[in-house]
Amino acid sequence: MARLKEKYVAEVAPALFKKFGYTSMMQVPKIEKVVVNVGCGEARENAKVLEAVVRDLSTITGQKAIITNAKKSVANFKLREGMPVGAKVTLRGEKMWEFLDRLFNVALPRVRDFRGISANAFDGRGNYALGIKEQLIFPEIEYDKIDKIRGMDIVICTTAKTDEEARELLTQVGAPFER
Repeated sequence: MARLKEKYVAEVAPALFKKFGYTSMMQVPKIEKVVVNVGCGEARENAKVLEAVVRDLSTITGQKAIITNAKKSVANFKLREGMPVGAKVTLRGEKMWEFLDRLFNVALPRVRDFRGISANAFDGRGNYALGIKEQLIFPEIEYDKIDKIRGMDIVICTTAKTDEEARELLTQVGAPFER
């Protein structure tokens, strides 16, 4: 079992149960999934860009990335419906816990001038969104093998009903929120 999941089961879930006064263990918030998404608009001119994005995402997450297509046509961006515009990976289960462990304990501390992640990026329903400016903070990515520095969005979906519950859950799991 992943180290972070063991911590959740042994320490975090009982602490949340006690703090919020739930009547059943099934009410305790859990992390449901983590979605890692890279949008690259330059993919409409150059198909090789998308291959590089998929390769990087697959290396970082340990799971094959899928290509996402445009839902609408936007004339100003020279974009047609159905054109490939990015890639994403949805992590659940063991891979999700392993990824979060690496993100919180290895990758984020490697960010230059890192003071913590914002505690205000919750959506009102207990989900947390985080933007990363470069994929180089992950130790799996080799600097020589990338063609361009790209950012990514990481969304952590929880079963929490409020932002306060989700913030407490992520804090207890080890998310490095700024003080």
